[in-house]
Amino acid sequence: MCTAHGGPWRSFIGREKSAPSASQISTAESYGAGANEELVGEALAPIRGKVTIATKLHLYSSENLEQQIENRLDASLKRLRTDYVDVYYQHRNEAGVPPEEVAGIMGKLIQKGKIRGWGQSMTTAKEIRRANAVTPLSAVQSEYSMMERMFEKEIIPACEELGIGFVAFSPMASGFLSGKYQKTDIYAGDDVRRVITRFAPENVEANQLLLAMLQTFAEQKHATPSQISLAWMLHKYSFVVPIPGMRKEDRLKENFGAAEIALTESEFAEIEKALSNIVIHGNRTDEDIAKLRALN
Repeated sequence: MCTAHGGPWRSFIGREKSAPSASQISTAESYGAGANEELVGEALAPIRGKVTIATKLHLYSSENLEQQIENRLDASLKRLRTDYVDVYYQHRNEAGVPPEEVAGIMGKLIQKGKIRGWGQSMTTAKEIRRANAVTPLSAVQSEYSMMERMFEKEIIPACEELGIGFVAFSPMASGFLSGKYQKTDIYAGDDVRRVITRFAPENVEANQLLLAMLQTFAEQKHATPSQISLAWMLHKYSFVVPIPGMRKEDRLKENFGAAEIALTESEFAEIEKALSNIVIHGNRTDEDIAKLRALN
């Protein structure tokens, strides 16, 4: 799985030979005000039957809820050049809509054949249980990486108990775990690293212990730090699927390669022990993302 961002992605991901690896593409109506869905639709049209597509809607209002959701889904389907999506996510619940109500609507959309399954993004364990009791969830999507593990407390265990897939966005901590960023780097435009505190110079310096650990295992496994971070996640949970974002073709190939790296139980235990002794400095919050919107 991967998250589409544009650039060379358009020409690469649409090639038939890449389809088996990029089994699911994740996008959202809000990415580029629908432009990203159009990109995905154009790139995947020739191989639609070989990939699964997930997209998201963000409910800001509960007004005319059922018609609103279906209308927005129809708009996404048009941009995606398809008559169904495999997973349709509700992103957050800022409108305060009872999860049972959304679940009921999603069930109707499944019956109509417009979606194959549905999910929640950035939710709570309580809302997962309430929604799943009405229309079973296919997946839950939230941030998860070596640097952001809060969802191991409640969300991931709930998914495991209920048989729901967990889709991890930003599995490499917005690229930090690649080890390619320096404390002197300057970010501009819509680069989210402008506002994520783990990229502040003092935090880049403070988190070098984590990067050193990844580099050690990367050398042992003839891999890259990014691949080790993904291999750790794939080893830890069989039902967790990372969706790394990328803009360059070589990064796409590198991420695919992580699936070929098999950690032994001993290696995994070493990584877990090391992580338990490392303090993470900086994070990624909703407030950070709001700051980026304000800057632009």
